[in-house]
Amino acid sequence: MNTIVTTVFAIAGLLAVISLLPTVARRFGIPYSVVLALVGLGVGALSSAAGATAITGPVGDMLLAWRDFTSSSVVFMVVFLPILLFEASLGIDVRELFDDLVPVLLLAVVAVLVATAVVGFALSQAGPFGLIPCLLLASIISTTDPAAVVAIFRDLGAPKRLSLLVEGEAVFNDAAAITIFTMLIAALTRGQALDGLSGLWLFLDHFAVGSLFGLALGLLATWLVPYFNDNRLSELTITVGGAYLCYIVPESYFHASGVVSVVIFALTFGALGRMRIAPENWRHLHHSWQTLGFWANSLIFMLAAMLAPKTLATMTFGDFTLLLVLVGAALAARGLVIFGLMPVVTAIGLAHRVTPAYRAVIVWGGLRGAVTLALALAATENPLLNPELKRFIGVLATTFVLWTLLVNGLTLKPLIKLLGLDRLSPSDLATRDRVMTLSLNTVKATTEEVARTHRIGEEAVKQVTTYYERRLAELEVASALDQVHPGREDVESAGLVTLARREQAIYLDMFEHRVIGRDMVAPLVTIADRLADAARTGGQAEYLRECHCVTDFRPSFRLALFLQRRFGWNRPLALTLESRLERLLIMQAALRELVGYVRRTLAPVFGTTAAALLDQALDARAASLASTIDALKLQYPDYAADLEARYLARAALGQEVVAYREMQDEGVISTEIRDALLRDLEHRRTLISRPPRLDLRLKRADLVGLVPIFANLGPERREALAALMKPHLAVPGERIMSKGERGETMYFISSGAVEVAVGASPVRLGSGAFFGEMALLYDRPRNADITALGYCQLLELSRRDFERLMDSDESVRRAIRGAAEARAQAQARGGVSEG
Repeated sequence: MNTIVTTVFAIAGLLAVISLLPTVARRFGIPYSVVLALVGLGVGALSSAAGATAITGPVGDMLLAWRDFTSSSVVFMVVFLPILLFEASLGIDVRELFDDLVPVLLLAVVAVLVATAVVGFALSQAGPFGLIPCLLLASIISTTDPAAVVAIFRDLGAPKRLSLLVEGEAVFNDAAAITIFTMLIAALTRGQALDGLSGLWLFLDHFAVGSLFGLALGLLATWLVPYFNDNRLSELTITVGGAYLCYIVPESYFHASGVVSVVIFALTFGALGRMRIAPENWRHLHHSWQTLGFWANSLIFMLAAMLAPKTLATMTFGDFTLLLVLVGAALAARGLVIFGLMPVVTAIGLAHRVTPAYRAVIVWGGLRGAVTLALALAATENPLLNPELKRFIGVLATTFVLWTLLVNGLTLKPLIKLLGLDRLSPSDLATRDRVMTLSLNTVKATTEEVARTHRIGEEAVKQVTTYYERRLAELEVASALDQVHPGREDVESAGLVTLARREQAIYLDMFEHRVIGRDMVAPLVTIADRLADAARTGGQAEYLRECHCVTDFRPSFRLALFLQRRFGWNRPLALTLESRLERLLIMQAALRELVGYVRRTLAPVFGTTAAALLDQALDARAASLASTIDALKLQYPDYAADLEARYLARAALGQEVVAYREMQDEGVISTEIRDALLRDLEHRRTLISRPPRLDLRLKRADLVGLVPIFANLGPERREALAALMKPHLAVPGERIMSKGERGETMYFISSGAVEVAVGASPVRLGSGAFFGEMALLYDRPRNADITALGYCQLLELSRRDFERLMDSDESVRRAIRGAAEARAQAQARGGVSEG
């Protein structure tokens, strides 16, 4: 066979072997990475002896192909590493990562530096080489691999935060280790000076440039996603291409960290992409990357482990002694950072507390894997290094990886159980028992209904339902004996977090059924995330405070309002109002679903008392939303009606899609008929997808015509008057005038209402009224606060134009002076003022 056929044959054989290993790992309860390492060692030993055996045919050719297969460190670093990094980072929740960013960076950077220094010094004292060669080996073994430990966490149900800390450490510490490794290789082979400060700046430069490139490419990829028209193959392809570009371009052209670039690209795409890709397509993309990650991780372990027998064959008793020194120094360095520095970081308020049990598992769970083996291979391939040094690095790095997998990896599960990290908290236990009770009752009732429908005998029904009756009785006894009940605040907080997660799922479901578009799902999902965070940290009070912030006007709205008032640009303000009303209407629809969700699902799980508190929170939020929406509807009723009709039409189309697919699944219609119906539906969706346009109705001539004192003016005079005034849209709750400020403008109310804060009883002014004239007439400060009660369309008149108006039109002058005099008399009697 030629070289290409032999290579493909070898990889295909390895993949065939790998496909059996997850089942073996589950069968014997061994971490998958440990099984990979053991099988790789066996394959390497067997293939090395292939030439001396009499095995022929495909099996013999396969063993020879494995024996002759060559894989360099470049293959590991360029082909496999981008896939491993992207897959590991894609599923990390960026919001949760930022909550623990300081401890993650402490583990990812400081721990690598400390491990390099401590291990390097210990080996230089015990071994035959000086400090710099030993530091090189230390940098190689200082990077951790999350694959095995996270798999153990998932099997045991370990706390999510523990998994996040380990995953976050692993995806970032590769950059620190590779940077140190590069500096030390240069010092050994090219005689470059080893300067710690220069090395620090080099690392920061590599980190910063790599981060910026990964962020830029991540933003570009998510921006391009909508143009793929939900083509899941294109969505997957851009992530694969992006991962390799993020690794190669910074490394080759900017001398920056490709590792950091890939990680930031994955985190950016994971945070933003899921809100721009249809949920079904996102699941496909995520599963595809899990497959790619499984292949890459398995192959790199197998290929590296296959090389190990040749390396280990040269091992001596002195190497075993050095291995023990290496293991002890690595554990000591890791413990120094995690038990020494992490509590200090927590004490000064830079991070949340990490419990001693968590810290113990993190120390013992620092397993090494693919990157360590790849760096060791890169060192042993370097022709400029001393052959004895290359043997030293190869033997110790390989045996250390095997030690962490076989010793730490196999004992990590008992350690987690011993520390009780696989057990649920009292609050989670109570919730679990409620959920089980609810589910078992439902399953028992459904089973009995199925039996009646299919006329199954009583004896058969009893055999099945007896189990559920016994489990329900056990749960009832356990509940009666359990003296530890979660506090009301804990239950309420857990319920509100569940509500926020359910709200997020509702928005994603609306997006999947095209009820809302990509531009709307992102802010809504972000709002639900913020509500979950608020409930988690501050319970109902913080949840409601965040609900109030949701209805506040955003900075983008403030900017659009400024542009309208300063330059008369109406379109940005109209767009922000359109988005605001649509977002609020969708949130209102989601709240209605949440009310049913509380009564149907959460009340049986959390109890009626907690459900009543959740209902109160939803009622308060619904009232706030309703008042905000009503204010917009009152000012723009036609636009609101058009928007509601569009929402309803898109929801109806979503139900059509579901109906057609169900009919096709049930065999009522063929695939061809379903596709024809869906094509027609997409055409109709395109027609209704264009949102209605909001007319702010801020044309000056029209606004002037709504003010009674200008009603008798002729068209030409009204146009001249309109030229003096500026349209001004005031929003609910906005302070239009403040008591004590100098008055430079007055206002005419074309539509809406304002409140004048004067005395004990505020006074309201409605359409046709005006205010602010007294400060201009009498040249004195404002004497009242005036606030918009709703959306108000005002005409603003400056002091200079006010004087021109008073000089040019007798009827207007009399009306304004008459109102001012009446207000002055009322003020003297303790009544209303004009502000």
